[in-house]
Amino acid sequence: MEQADSLAASLTRVYNLVNFDQWTGARRRNERSRGVRGAPHTIRDVAPIYPDEARNANVRGVVILEITVGVDGSVTKTRVLRSIPLLDAAALDAARQWQYQPVLMNGTPVPVIMTVTVPF
Repeated sequence: MEQADSLAASLTRVYNLVNFDQWTGARRRNERSRGVRGAPHTIRDVAPIYPDEARNANVRGVVILEITVGVDGSVTKTRVLRSIPLLDAAALDAARQWQYQPVLMNGTPVPVIMTVTVPF
């Protein structure tokens, strides 16, 4: 539970909406709606499994990921932004199992891209 709280606290920001203009009907960039606020809420959090090789080598740190949360709340895409080679696969495997409450913009579910940190 503490790790879930840590992960929720590590959600840094929602910084981009996929196809934002399509969802808001905006015709110009300065007409964008402010219908989405904050990061999505975590429904299911899966802790990463610390790889034995990394544990034996005493490798520690934080892997930073960019994830896309789909309209159903599942993680649809993952990408490593800050790598620790021995820990990347474990971070990606865990992130792909996370589930979020779908983000609504003006009552319509929208995909969001966000940055998360996975501590080891």
